[in-house]
Amino acid sequence: MSESVLQIPQKIVTTGISLFGRWLVRFYGEMRVFFSFLREVFHWMFRRPFRINLIFQQLEFVGNQSLNIILISGLAVGAVFGLQIGAVFQVFRAESLMGAATAKALCQELAPLVTAILLTGRAGSSMTAEISTMKVNEQVDAMEAMAVDPISYLVVPRFIAAILIIPLLCAVFIFVGVLGAYIAGVFLFNIDQGLFVEKMTLIVAPKDIWRGIIKSFVFSGIMASIACKYGLNAKGGAKGVGIATTNSVVVTLLSILFVDVIITYFQIVW
Repeated sequence: MSESVLQIPQKIVTTGISLFGRWLVRFYGEMRVFFSFLREVFHWMFRRPFRINLIFQQLEFVGNQSLNIILISGLAVGAVFGLQIGAVFQVFRAESLMGAATAKALCQELAPLVTAILLTGRAGSSMTAEISTMKVNEQVDAMEAMAVDPISYLVVPRFIAAILIIPLLCAVFIFVGVLGAYIAGVFLFNIDQGLFVEKMTLIVAPKDIWRGIIKSFVFSGIMASIACKYGLNAKGGAKGVGIATTNSVVVTLLSILFVDVIITYFQIVW
């Protein structure tokens, strides 16, 4: 009886190690497939035909059609963050630092992360849904039968458009967010306008802006590649389209958060 009781923790540990090992092997296999897919994308990015019209269509879809969301969200995030920071700084009579703290947070973290999350929900999910619909309707197979590579035609224009336009949207988010903080600080906390701008320019350096832009550039590549990869792997009709889209958004958001931690660590260390 005592021996069987002692064997229970051993079985739990053994089962846990076995499950973790299987997950690790499966994760390694999926990462190999994903990086092989990325290699194909970069291969077709620098080979003819260069589908300029498709790239501009995606630039308009990802960039122009997302601008209103970025403007509204940036203004709201900047104002809300400024209000929260201002309420804390008010205790220490340091309200003038509200703009500097908000701008620094927007540049390094809030703007690239929120921009990536918003565009994953809007543009990334749309990319997956569109490509997966073509996949389950056998349009991708027909494309291959006509000697048109799906990665060159479907993935590369979306990937290029994302890495070109999303960093610019991040910059717009930073500007509008600072404007929201300025409105909150000047009109709600009665901060002097000159002091607000002076503290912000004194504390926020150009490297802070570039750190956010670099993050946004990496996030855009992650979003576009994962969205297109899940779209090309979809199967099972309309239900498969829904599953592929949901999984794409979830995996993209988790990947962005994980990569954000790594990039932030190296930016602080360097």
